[in-house]
Amino acid sequence: MDQEKAVYVALGNEQEEGFKTLRWILQKWKSQPISIIILHIDITKDIVKTFFGKMPASYVSDEMLEVIRKDEQESVEKLLSKYIAFCGSKVNVEVFKVEKYDKPIRELIMDLISGLHITNLVMGLTFMKSSSRRTRTAISGCFYVYQHKPEFCEFFIISGGKQIPIRDDKFSDLSPSPTNLDSPSSQNQWESYVEELENYFQHLLSLNLDEVVVDFEQDNDIPQNNSPMEAEMKKLKASNMGVADKSECIKTKIREINEKIKSKRNEAKANTERLAKAGRAIYLCNRRTQSLETLVAKEATNRWELKKDLDNTTELLNETITEVEESKNKLNSVVLELCSELSEKLRSSATAKSQGESELWELAVEREAMVGRIDELRRQRDVFRRRIEFYREQDQAVRVGERSTEFRCSLREFTAEEIRLATDNFSESLRLKSGGDWSSVYKGRINLQKVAIKMLTSANNALLPQEDFQSKMKFLGNIRHPHLMAMVGICSELNCIVFEYMHNGSLRDVLFSSSRNSTVGNQALLWHTRIHIAAQVCSGLCYLHLAQPKPIVHGHLTTSGILLDRNLVAKIGGFGLAQLHHESQVGLDVQAFGLLLLQLLTGRNWAGLIDEAMLINKVALVRVLDKTAGEWPLEVVEGLALLALRCLATNEGPTNLKVEILMEELEELRKKANGLLVDRRGSEIMNTDGLDENRLESYDVPIAFLCPIYQEVMKDPHVAADGFSYEVDAIESWLRMGKDTSPMTNLKLKHKFLTPNHSLRSLIQDWHTKRSIVPP
Repeated sequence: MDQEKAVYVALGNEQEEGFKTLRWILQKWKSQPISIIILHIDITKDIVKTFFGKMPASYVSDEMLEVIRKDEQESVEKLLSKYIAFCGSKVNVEVFKVEKYDKPIRELIMDLISGLHITNLVMGLTFMKSSSRRTRTAISGCFYVYQHKPEFCEFFIISGGKQIPIRDDKFSDLSPSPTNLDSPSSQNQWESYVEELENYFQHLLSLNLDEVVVDFEQDNDIPQNNSPMEAEMKKLKASNMGVADKSECIKTKIREINEKIKSKRNEAKANTERLAKAGRAIYLCNRRTQSLETLVAKEATNRWELKKDLDNTTELLNETITEVEESKNKLNSVVLELCSELSEKLRSSATAKSQGESELWELAVEREAMVGRIDELRRQRDVFRRRIEFYREQDQAVRVGERSTEFRCSLREFTAEEIRLATDNFSESLRLKSGGDWSSVYKGRINLQKVAIKMLTSANNALLPQEDFQSKMKFLGNIRHPHLMAMVGICSELNCIVFEYMHNGSLRDVLFSSSRNSTVGNQALLWHTRIHIAAQVCSGLCYLHLAQPKPIVHGHLTTSGILLDRNLVAKIGGFGLAQLHHESQVGLDVQAFGLLLLQLLTGRNWAGLIDEAMLINKVALVRVLDKTAGEWPLEVVEGLALLALRCLATNEGPTNLKVEILMEELEELRKKANGLLVDRRGSEIMNTDGLDENRLESYDVPIAFLCPIYQEVMKDPHVAADGFSYEVDAIESWLRMGKDTSPMTNLKLKHKFLTPNHSLRSLIQDWHTKRSIVPP
């Protein structure tokens, strides 16, 4: 990929002209990757815009200057924002600001070219016009930058969205057209003329023609009215030389005289040329003087008009001051009226206050008497409470004596009164009405803890003798796993079991609701959450099947018996009162788990939606997937579907598809899904322009962020030998207790080394950051 080319552009304060210059840049480098750096130079630091036009900053008060500067800054920021928006999102645009400088603009530009090593500089003509009120100075500044720029810098001057061509021979013509004195070439030629006139004047001073003429005459010793030839002839006649010598001498003298004449002619010709150039320069100076006089006249006219405007403005200001004084007087009169009215209201308020104080005193007396009566009632209430507690203790002692021979289980034994108080005397509003066995389950609260209380009635064939009930409860109380429903206690008197409360109900309610929307609250049950639920259910089954001395077979694993807590962690329930201890019946749970996998994939309670042919026809497989779960990864879907079909093919007899093998294969699919999820979320976090908050945080706490032991969001996740990530404190405590099995699978760990999970930790930190920014 080509490297981006940095193009620096100097824009003026005219918005349309700036847009045209930027459009020219985008068109010129449309086939190359570029980044545009807008040079913003505060060129109005000595001039301010007022209601009277542009004025020196020293003429304005500090307060007004601060207000004007603030307005100018806001205007500049808006203009720069428009420039950036004009370039669009495909081109990287930056602004380089220069606010303090002590040099002329053109020299500052030269310093920026050298300091920033600018290789491409585009300058709008309006930029230089903004720095000077004279057009000639602005044009001269542009050409100054062109003349003195380094060779590595390519310089473009843009006006009206078109490039102004610059020729290197712009200084060769010394006779500009008198009708175009303000053109850029004439401006530079005037500078050349001034230099030529200075050189010519110095040359004239160095010459002394009178001395040359005098020296010539003195050397020949002849009077000024005689020619040099006549003087030589007289000398030859007086001499005694022969005719041949005299003739040769005369020829020599003639040659010398001709050479001197030729030299004098050349000097005269050179002087004539210098005089012609001087005359031409004087002509141009006269023309320049006339134009300057015209400008001076215009300036005088403008000053007269400004003075006239100033007088009008002063008059208007005086009128405004007069109006303000009148308004001030009116306001003072209104304030006086309001003060008198307020004083009257204060007097009436003082009267009302005194009446209110007297009424308040009467109420205070009544309250004192009422407090006395309340204290008396409280004392009577305390006496009654102590009596009730005394009788309850006696009643409890009697019950304990009656049950002294009964079996004592390790679970907490709740009284019937506690169960009735927790369920508001089995209020119908607290009954969980989800169908099936859940019709005899109530929602309650014991010691500020939410619980689910299941009544064992004849309707579900769960009535047992007291000894069998106590034995079953003792057995169930000893079963503890992160993905099995935990028992809180029992009530032998009412024949009920108290479980931990699962806030999101059963998986059946989520998958097969009447609206067929697989949602929890307002959030969708996404595909990666369903994979975690499948892995958690499999982990719970694995723990039951590997129980010693005999496996525990659930026998009735359905979506209604799988419950979800507030963090969408799945836990298996309903495995306690119908235990099957024969190893040959393990296949029932395997088949039920295969059906569960298909239900999670399709969102429907129909196993025939997926068959082996769909593993070849990927289009048909994708068509039956639950669309509310999001975009399923095809490779993970194929693995889950194949695993589900293998489970459903298991007969009720002995099978080679053990739950532990099923757990290992499902764990590989979960790891693959987690990797895909990390990649997807990483790309979503990097692409902040297209960030989808609902997809990034589909529920309160992502399942992958929870420690399987603590069930809390992990701070320092570490990967154990079983492939699961745990909070480092939790897994280290587990290992310190001497346990060498996995908390999730109950399989023996190959080693006890822990590896930091940096990717998961980074995702958790990003999730915390997003929750602190985006309100739930």
